[in-house]
Amino acid sequence: MRAILVKEPGGVEQLYLGEYPTPEPKPDELLVRVKATALNRADILQRRGHYPPPPGASPILGLEMAGIVEKAGTQCTQFREGDRVFGLLPGGGYAEYAVIPESLAMPIPEHMDFTEAAAIAEVFLTAYQAMFWLAELKAGQYVLIHAGASGVGTAAIQLAKEAGFIPIVTAGTEEKLAFCRELGAVAAFNYKEGPFAPKVMEATDRAGVHAVLDFVGAPYWHQNVECLTADGRIILISALGGVKVAEVNLAPLLAKRIHVIATTLRARSVAYKAQLVRDFTQFAWKRFADGRLRPIIDRVWPWTQVREAHRYMEENRNIGKIVLRVE
Repeated sequence: MRAILVKEPGGVEQLYLGEYPTPEPKPDELLVRVKATALNRADILQRRGHYPPPPGASPILGLEMAGIVEKAGTQCTQFREGDRVFGLLPGGGYAEYAVIPESLAMPIPEHMDFTEAAAIAEVFLTAYQAMFWLAELKAGQYVLIHAGASGVGTAAIQLAKEAGFIPIVTAGTEEKLAFCRELGAVAAFNYKEGPFAPKVMEATDRAGVHAVLDFVGAPYWHQNVECLTADGRIILISALGGVKVAEVNLAPLLAKRIHVIATTLRARSVAYKAQLVRDFTQFAWKRFADGRLRPIIDRVWPWTQVREAHRYMEENRNIGKIVLRVE
């Protein structure tokens, strides 16, 4: 099969379209002919050599895909050849074929095309896990979502709105802030225009937020703590801005009883991810089907232009997802 491969760790010039053995599904897996996949920050890190795949996972980039079931393993009962599915992968999405445990596959809503479906799994499951499972948010509670115009950010705003949470966001341009407000953010602040913590406290009538979804890490640590209410939670999804925090003061954590929870999805067990998929599907699938939830797609590229797509993401130009059509 054809696949996007990496010659050696480095820049976008290391990506090329080559040949790779077609995977064979296990009894509980589906072999899917991939029609579309989507970019994630993890792909860039892996391409640079900083984020190796978990043991046993495909070394090919790509953490999600949408396509048509080509072959179902002997133990599969939910899907069969010809079904349209999308889902989360530990790797292997940038290819003509990918295997996925049947328990992680989700049916594509009838009205939705492969491009849209490919933009759902990674960001919506990440946002759902962060807010519903880890932050344990309840209706009426505030959540601060950093990188609000990112794939996870746009998913989190929509999920928060549907669940009755109150989303506040940060982003880096007025265009991105305006888009987040249109999606449902009650307040949106440009992190380039000074500290966001005082603005967040003002927006919550000095009460603070109940949870923070953070992708930035060290540079936001002190302000995140300042923004939180008692028993608040920092959900650390990534640390794109750095991992070492200077002059950490533990007193505010004790005073507010703050929880700090770091999470990734890629290396989680199949059983964990399968339960997450079940819970997410129960909440979200009907909302995708009737249009209350939708994947936000910035650009769609043919996979032959994967270098341009990676460069576009590295320049932080996207609002929502970047999708590759597998042609």
